[in-house]
Amino acid sequence: MTDFDYDLFVIGGGSGGVRAGRMAAMAGNRVAVAEEYRFGGTCVIRGCVPKKLMVYASSFAEAFEDAEGFGWDVGERRFDWPTLIAAKDKEIARLEGLYQKGLTTNGADLFHSRAEIVDPHTVRIVNQDRTVTAAHILIATGGTPFTPEIEGHELTISSNEIFHLTEHPRRAVIVGGGYIACEFAGILNGLGTEVTLSYRKDLFLRGFDLEVREHVAEEMRKKGIKLLFETTPQRVVDDGDGLRVDLDNGDSLRGDIVMMATGRKANTQGLGLEQAGVNLKKNGAIDVDDYSQTNVPSIWAVGDVTGRLDLTPIAIREGAAFVETVFHGNPTKADHALVPTAIFTQPEIGTLGMAEDVAAKDHEIEVYSASFRPMVATLSGRDEKMLMKLIVDKPSQKILGVHVVGHGAGEMIQMAGVAVKMGATKADFDRTVAVHPTAAEELVTMKTPVR
Repeated sequence: MTDFDYDLFVIGGGSGGVRAGRMAAMAGNRVAVAEEYRFGGTCVIRGCVPKKLMVYASSFAEAFEDAEGFGWDVGERRFDWPTLIAAKDKEIARLEGLYQKGLTTNGADLFHSRAEIVDPHTVRIVNQDRTVTAAHILIATGGTPFTPEIEGHELTISSNEIFHLTEHPRRAVIVGGGYIACEFAGILNGLGTEVTLSYRKDLFLRGFDLEVREHVAEEMRKKGIKLLFETTPQRVVDDGDGLRVDLDNGDSLRGDIVMMATGRKANTQGLGLEQAGVNLKKNGAIDVDDYSQTNVPSIWAVGDVTGRLDLTPIAIREGAAFVETVFHGNPTKADHALVPTAIFTQPEIGTLGMAEDVAAKDHEIEVYSASFRPMVATLSGRDEKMLMKLIVDKPSQKILGVHVVGHGAGEMIQMAGVAVKMGATKADFDRTVAVHPTAAEELVTMKTPVR
């Protein structure tokens, strides 16, 4: 590899690219990482991290209300949007610095520039208008929001811009039914915005467990979020009273902002992949094998740009597996099975394994499900219910799926994930002593299947 300028050139400074670059540099390799926007990628800069900070911010409204039921007089309550955005920006800048420091302290070169592939071993650094060579090139450019080009689409924002609004929107229309749409519906609602969510199908969060989806929809309506299903925007118009969204059913919606959360696509455009002979999938994602290698032996790809499983921890695992494979001679596949995940809707979802309808196709199953009022809602008087659900393979009694909706669901599913990954059975859950009083104890105390 001495004939090249670098042993590894990484295009994309997000979670997967930074992990791969740092680990390769730590092993003594000559590494460069190019990022055209900000180091940290979607997750750190305009995704998971700032979103979770805004989830926390939005949850205080209900916490203040609940406190009164427990004897607290919280007095006047005011929320200041610019204060939140400034605090969020400060934290994101701190994290971005840590990402860069992790690379530079291990000897990697950083390029604050767009980088494009010239050939299987050559990369052009656009801002400097020069090329460098590398034994291996890793593409880790992630994904980007997809917005349908309806009339007036240029008046809308995506999940990129929502984090940088200078003013608190009083009315918001959110278009979409994925986790981004549903999460921001909860965030804005909690911060005092009047929220309407429009989705073209009959129920949002397609692909997740149906009972979970129905439960979340009911709880969101209780919180005052207006849900419109089987509706599709036809145009967006600025008519002087904010933005008007005309729907296909003849109705119209109004908002100070219209957020299009209609999906994401792999960020591969203009990278020179076709010129280098790299195969792409029909949806534009990079086609890779189980070891993240493309059909061009020197070019690899990890993270959302491959369209495998679009989660930050997966990108990190893929980046680490790539380094193990290429620079340590230990072929390693990232494990994509039984991945626990959280959706920070309000109420929060923690989910792992199979949905009920999916499991029922190939398994004889037992379903354990409980919906109940959490203890925190008793004195506060809040009309709120949690949901706990286990999907069990009847013959083997192995846990096929765990689904939790409510406070702390993300924290619960992380620990449940360890047990299920180890092959836990319903009997293993049953003989685990409950932690009382907690909501999580329901997972180990459900004795009779509901169906």
